[in-house]
Amino acid sequence: MRRIAVVAAGGTGGHLFPAQALAEALIARGWGIVLASDERVAGLAQDFPAERRIGLSAATFRRGDPIGMLRAGFAVSRGVLQARAVFREIGPQVVVGFGGYPSAPALVAAILDRRPTVIHEQNAVMGRANRVLAPHVRTVACAFPTLKKAPGKVAGRAQVVGNPVRPPIRALFDLPYMPPEPNGPVRLLVTGGSQGARLLSELVPEAIKALPEDLRKRLQIVQQTRAESMNTARRAYRDALVDAEIAPFFRDIASRLRDAHLVIGRSGAGTVCEFAVAGKPAILVPLAIALDDDQGQNAKLLADAGGAEIAREAQLTVESLASALTVLLNNPARLARMAAASRSVAIPDAAERLADVVERTAAG
Repeated sequence: MRRIAVVAAGGTGGHLFPAQALAEALIARGWGIVLASDERVAGLAQDFPAERRIGLSAATFRRGDPIGMLRAGFAVSRGVLQARAVFREIGPQVVVGFGGYPSAPALVAAILDRRPTVIHEQNAVMGRANRVLAPHVRTVACAFPTLKKAPGKVAGRAQVVGNPVRPPIRALFDLPYMPPEPNGPVRLLVTGGSQGARLLSELVPEAIKALPEDLRKRLQIVQQTRAESMNTARRAYRDALVDAEIAPFFRDIASRLRDAHLVIGRSGAGTVCEFAVAGKPAILVPLAIALDDDQGQNAKLLADAGGAEIAREAQLTVESLASALTVLLNNPARLARMAAASRSVAIPDAAERLADVVERTAAG
């Protein structure tokens, strides 16, 4: 009989991309994949390589909201019943959760049915859903060497496997970093993010305008920008006489990352691990409103190694960013050292390592 793995993930890229990378690794080993998420999953994971998608009832709540908590409890309970019915039909050998409240019903159902279970935590700070469920699953895997907010016994048994990245990103690990040539073009990649993207969309172009003219003339910018900020960004770059390509989303992000001399972005788990695998020097701007400062803790992996500088929102200004860019972009040797440091903490085969963990857990 062919083995079936249920992959349960929240409906954001931070959860779905590593889940997809694991799914592809397991499919290559002969597994069948079923994707479980909330009822929006059909519209959020069109490219996910699952032979079946199940949308489960789920909900979250705000702290201090008893009515919301009650509604969420009913929604998750309904999702658990839905998942158990599907599990009886397909008989999965293992259920793997990637966090986010939509992953909860599938994991709870598997725990109740005593099926093999794995949780993968992408962030350096364990998320709320994983925090509740981790003590009850068989295996916990994590992306970062530190796992803050995890229950003590969970942190002690967690296996560090890294954060699975998509194959086009994985391929960048084998390419050497080439710093900018003296007086040659300097390529800057600015990635956005679904949360708090407005700051980078609007602040980075203004910082570029403030750079010395000789540096601006060498710049080639690729920037992911919120749709409502695109005209403002284009105008700023046009005024600065800077070559810039701006779009809300780049499907070929791997090629853009390959060509970049320096990257600026938020420090979600996926972003940090992709920058590390690609071996790119970075300026990381943690999302200030992120729960438990998980983005700040993620950024520390690269910063502590010497591969990134952290720019906290409270201290980030047009002037401070322009100053940091001037120093870095005029120092190719430093960029090369940062690139090597970033690559030194990467785990490019994280998807295969996690697939090994999943198979061992499924085998009992």
